[in-house]
Amino acid sequence: MTYPVNYTNIFKVAVIIPLVLSILNGCAAVVASTAATGVMVAQDRRSTGTIVDDKGIEFKAVQAVHRSLSHEEKSRVSVTSYNNRVLLLGQAPSEQVKSKIEETVKRVANVKQLHNEMTIGEPTPLLSRTTDSVITTKIKSAMVFNKSFNPTRAKVITENGIVYLLGIVSPEEEEIAVDIARHTKGVKKVVKIFEYKDEG
Repeated sequence: MTYPVNYTNIFKVAVIIPLVLSILNGCAAVVASTAATGVMVAQDRRSTGTIVDDKGIEFKAVQAVHRSLSHEEKSRVSVTSYNNRVLLLGQAPSEQVKSKIEETVKRVANVKQLHNEMTIGEPTPLLSRTTDSVITTKIKSAMVFNKSFNPTRAKVITENGIVYLLGIVSPEEEEIAVDIARHTKGVKKVVKIFEYKDEG
């Protein structure tokens, strides 16, 4: 017996199956990403609460700075928080504006210590910032491939060829991280803003 072909149903199947597969693939990617994030958090020496605090500090500090500056005081500001210790990078038009930014960030909740490494002058060009990103990527990659170092132990930020290292490390970990950064092409200087883990 011959049945009439329902082309409408065939079309629906042809559309729905790839859609479902793409959703399932997307779910797998989300699960993998979540698992990877979970591993990184598990290896982080900060508490989960402190990690959340650090993200909050970065967001609130940037918002507070933008609200506090006038158009004439326009600056490029980068805020990084690690274990409630804040690193300020970027460029300000004057020492007064630099100090104003510092005082604004100090008032953000949970900030325990602040390192203001901003410079005076025009914002760095895009090419310079791209070069800095490449340097940071090279350092992070070298850390991943170093069997004696856990790359989750150090946060790497590069500004105008100067590398800033944050984290909670042992003396041995500090030595490895600094050595990797110093021997990366394009690095002018390495600044350590490490805390040392409690051996007790």
